[in-house]
Amino acid sequence: MIDRAPWKNPKVIYTLLFVFLSGAAAGALTMRLSLAPERHKSGPYWKEGGDKILMERFRKELNLTPDQEKEMQTVLDDFVMYYQTLQAQMDDVRATGKQRIEKILREDQKQKFEKMIGEVQKQSLR
Repeated sequence: MIDRAPWKNPKVIYTLLFVFLSGAAAGALTMRLSLAPERHKSGPYWKEGGDKILMERFRKELNLTPDQEKEMQTVLDDFVMYYQTLQAQMDDVRATGKQRIEKILREDQKQKFEKMIGEVQKQSLR
């Protein structure tokens, strides 16, 4: 029998490696399925007058002068326009990608693909 430290035993090393990788995979899966969608949702804030609410708060809490208020409003308007433009571009990219994928698939695959896309969209709304 060979005398060696227990931590040098390949079975111990592989067991620890397996436990570590299993924990990492479980953590990644948990983040992907539950926490990540909540943290990365782009809410309707900039679509429903949230910029007006933010501007009012800035005006009050920062005690903005009228000139500062005008400049701040310009910056916020630019940001909202930029945000909406990016959102529209992302929607176009998604639609184009989906169309390109559907051209590759057979009819039965397209139905499964649509179902899968629907499930992903439901998860992102949670």
